[in-house]
Amino acid sequence: MAIVKYFFEIERKPRRGLLAAEWVVVGYTVLTTLMILFLWTKLPGADQMLWGRFRALVMMGALWAVYRLVPCRLTMLARVVLLLAMLSWWYPDTYMLNRVLPNLDHHFALLEQTVFGCQPALLFSQKMPWAVWSELMYMDYSSYFLLLVVVTLYYFFRRYHELQRVTFVIIGSFFAFYVIFDLLPVTGPQYYYLAAGLDNIEAGVFPNVGDYFLTHDEMMTMPGYSDGWFYRFMLHAHATGERPTAAFPSSHVGVTVVLLLLALRTRSRRLSWFVGVMLVLMCMSTVYIRAHYVIDVIAGLVVGLVFYAVLMIISNTKHHD
Repeated sequence: MAIVKYFFEIERKPRRGLLAAEWVVVGYTVLTTLMILFLWTKLPGADQMLWGRFRALVMMGALWAVYRLVPCRLTMLARVVLLLAMLSWWYPDTYMLNRVLPNLDHHFALLEQTVFGCQPALLFSQKMPWAVWSELMYMDYSSYFLLLVVVTLYYFFRRYHELQRVTFVIIGSFFAFYVIFDLLPVTGPQYYYLAAGLDNIEAGVFPNVGDYFLTHDEMMTMPGYSDGWFYRFMLHAHATGERPTAAFPSSHVGVTVVLLLLALRTRSRRLSWFVGVMLVLMCMSTVYIRAHYVIDVIAGLVVGLVFYAVLMIISNTKHHD
């Protein structure tokens, strides 16, 4: 009964307007709507993209109305859960926008070759093909959204007074990455290597594929232990939601950095160690499965720190506390 009472406890000072995180979604919706209108003649399915945005705002508004009627912790959690759940819907949308721009992977692959003298994303899985290691890599990469849920729920149950601020930092980080992805068409090794040809990649030749991804979204066969459970899970996830987009910087790494810093704020050793270990593995798994170049990972670490610092400063007001 105590947990039921916790969920339905009426808030003493209910939030009347939109959450800061919801305003982030509104802002991103306005920005990308303007982009869609500007690129209308070049975007297949532009009308469906606008319709999707309308539905997203309606759902967000509906949960706001429910919260206003019953301003309790459960209805607040529902608003937060919707924002997190919709992140996977917004992700493929970045491909719809950036594919009209010339692909830039050849610059990033060349930089990778210049810095490391090879293509780590091509060699990593070849050097360590073992079943246990492969499954560990795919398990970690697929745990991305689980980490979001774990950190968010920790704040919901243990530090509820900070939930709105933490949600703003998480959602703000995601959409800051999405803005970059909308404007920076880098697909990552799993798509570029196939488009450029493995013979070229192995020879250190990185051709400009131009607008190839405007009409193609095929990816390489995933490396590693193909009979593994997590391998198959990721194979299904890629088939349903992955697109040739969002490689630089790595949002998987960057957002996990944000989650680690939020975990450290709680002073919970278990939570901090859990997220910290997952971050270390995330840096490796993104390269192992060929989702990212190593430079994407390095950039993700830096950008994650910057986004956290900036968003925490922005949220450091009575409005977010």
